Amino acid sequence: MENENKELDENSTDTPESNTPIYSKGTIFGFSVFFTSIFGGVLLMQNLNDIGKKKEANIVLIFSILYTLLSMFIVNIPAQPMSSLSFFCNVAGGLILTEYFYKKYFPMDNNYGKKKIWKPLIISILITLPFLLAFIYTYKG
Repeated sequence: MENENKELDENSTDTPESNTPIYSKGTIFGFSVFFTSIFGGVLLMQNLNDIGKKKEANIVLIFSILYTLLSMFIVNIPAQPMSSLSFFCNVAGGLILTEYFYKKYFPMDNNYGKKKIWKPLIISILITLPFLLAFIYTYKG
């Protein structure tokens, strides 16, 4: 009887890690595109912290910060910064975060629960809104 229970435990796919809810790949991509790559990177970092991969979480955060700074530099190279260039950089950053990092650390993401996006969405809007308002009220076009 004990052997049967032991075999079931060994074949079980339920690990503490797999029961942990995480932000989905689509959520990370969406935050990267509509805000910046640093927002998507923070969500992915949170996923990694939640499953105990602190070193990998720090790597993702550093990448997303450096990539966001590089994007800001690239967007401001032309005399007239183009919003389409910013969008392209955000999409590229989102693809790197989801197609490389996310797939690398969460290859079986359907084993995880999904976190709701409301809290990070509200925080992201509250962070972005002052910058958007400052741009609108100081823009002299």
